Amino acid sequence: MRAIVVSAAVVEQGDAFLLTRRAAAAPLGGLWEFPGGKVEHGESVQDALVREMREELGCGVVVGPLLLTARHAYEDLQVELHFFETTLVGAPVPQLGQEMQWVPRGQLASLALPEADVDLVSLLMRGPIGRAGLERE
Repeated sequence: MRAIVVSAAVVEQGDAFLLTRRAAAAPLGGLWEFPGGKVEHGESVQDALVREMREELGCGVVVGPLLLTARHAYEDLQVELHFFETTLVGAPVPQLGQEMQWVPRGQLASLALPEADVDLVSLLMRGPIGRAGLERE
């Protein structure tokens, strides 16, 4: 089974989170996800997130604390996801034709998301992230 490491941005604005939709032809096509992507050889998880956000959404980011690491086995792929509290630098503009939206906290659980994101959504449903928000486990 192939294994990959992925970094993802958890960007909260007000009481909503930035999500993008995977292209229909991509693996897990049509699902909504927290933006980010695969960590390349020799790259840190934080550097990968900065690169992916620039490539996918054309903006810079400040990578904050790690919120959660999740591992999930799909039929042919083992994924290790690192979800980071992230602050945007500039406005996100989809660069690859993907859909993007700000999703209110209360609607996160109703979206079609990859199975690997389930634990993160449970964590986010507890309340705001950041200094005054969630206690990290």
